[in-house]
Amino acid sequence: MFSVFVPSESVLKKVVIEDLTALPESAVWIDLVNPSAAEDKAVERLAGIAIPTREDMQEIEISSRLYIENGARYMTATLMCHSDTDMPRTTAVTFILGDHRLVTVRYDLPKPFALVEAKLARSCTPSITGEMVLMELLDAVIDRCADILERCGAEIDQVSHDIFEPESERHGHAKQYSQILISIGRKGDLTSKVRESLVSIGRVVTFLSAVVEGVKWSKDMREQLKTMQRDVSSLTDHASYLSSKITFVLDAMLGVVNLEQNNIIKLFSVMAVVLMPPTLIASIYGMNFKMMPELEWAHGYPMALVMMLVAAILPYWLFKWKKWL
Repeated sequence: MFSVFVPSESVLKKVVIEDLTALPESAVWIDLVNPSAAEDKAVERLAGIAIPTREDMQEIEISSRLYIENGARYMTATLMCHSDTDMPRTTAVTFILGDHRLVTVRYDLPKPFALVEAKLARSCTPSITGEMVLMELLDAVIDRCADILERCGAEIDQVSHDIFEPESERHGHAKQYSQILISIGRKGDLTSKVRESLVSIGRVVTFLSAVVEGVKWSKDMREQLKTMQRDVSSLTDHASYLSSKITFVLDAMLGVVNLEQNNIIKLFSVMAVVLMPPTLIASIYGMNFKMMPELEWAHGYPMALVMMLVAAILPYWLFKWKKWL
């Protein structure tokens, strides 16, 4: 399906097109969501531009994502989707800018589109153009990435606190290490996807900055592009920092797990050493030879018990004195 947005009384009004042969001349934004072949051809015929297929949008070469054709500027970016769920993913979105009209092609529902649509439906300048709508969309995408990174950073700090909490608190309950590892993995996956989106948006902004040199864009829009470039650069650095922090937290988590396992193995080793002398004494006096002097001894049984107890206490005391426990 596709929606058309036209300026109306200082707002951007959404118009549902049922007749594919008619397109309002005042339309500044055509939004194609999971378009059919018929809708692609209708928009191509009415807007005079070629609509890329889903396979074309998924190309990773920069030359296939950013180019100019018949005066129209084609820009394909990778945007975040479903970042609030346990299964975030990215989707390719194509922005086509020509004759002051914007055409967007997408096969998912990135949240910035709904935010911009709601914002422009409340208020917008009467002379709004496709370039202005594009700037609003890019700005919303960058803000969304910043929000995701901020939330991800706070959650990573909480995970770090759970790992490095005091020993006194750690011994009071069984720590769910598997849940912490899953949480770290999800944060790493989300951060990598946000960084991929930021790199893609950065290429789009750089491409726009290069092509506007020959286009009469307002000074405010040019300044907004420069601000976007700085924001994308700083957010990309922040995403890289978070990735490094996630790697550190993951290594720390694995180190804590190894320490816990080593402590368990050490406990079993100490118990084996402590019980070895009593076991030896009990084995000696458990033999069934006739000529054993201690068999007729009246105090042999309590003496054997005392020897076993002393043989168990001495190694334990030695380990404590050496601070091995």
